[in-house]
Amino acid sequence: MRKIRIFEHISLDGVIEHGEEYAHGDWTAPYRSPAGLAALIEAYGTRFDLLLGRRTYDLWAGFWPKAGNSPMADALNAATKYVATHRPDSLEWGPVGDLGEDIIEGIRGLKSTDGPDLILSGSSTLTSVLLGEGLVDEVVLIVYPVLLGRGKRFFSDSADPRELALVNTKATPTGVLINTYRYVGSLRT
Repeated sequence: MRKIRIFEHISLDGVIEHGEEYAHGDWTAPYRSPAGLAALIEAYGTRFDLLLGRRTYDLWAGFWPKAGNSPMADALNAATKYVATHRPDSLEWGPVGDLGEDIIEGIRGLKSTDGPDLILSGSSTLTSVLLGEGLVDEVVLIVYPVLLGRGKRFFSDSADPRELALVNTKATPTGVLINTYRYVGSLRT
């Protein structure tokens, strides 16, 4: 059985959107370092497949195949990308597969197979759904020492409360924390 692991780059106030097309631009760029990249690659693991929403898939498909050789680009380009989409015929960045019409059942079926971990990055809509269905095994938050005030949040206000347990934390030289949490379940009160 595969593990589902969510990876999110996040500000201290919960904003996850970053990149040239967003309100604050690529606010993660000043915090990148070779040591941070090495820690992130270590957190991803040596072999994995990807779960992606269509928007994230399209953004990444426009970047990673042209990024040149690097440990991160090579790993992402080699991973099988399982995409939540209504247009599977238009998926070109491979290896690739779609999750079918019933995305949750497609992910349940995929999770029950043997293979590498399934990493979900970006794709905030899928994040909420998978946590709500109890399908997530780990959440890895790459926390940047910034407050952004506005932008897309990791969770919407309508998300159900959940409990996570800290498994590991690693600090990079630029102050980014890579925190790994195990999914526990519903919030205990």
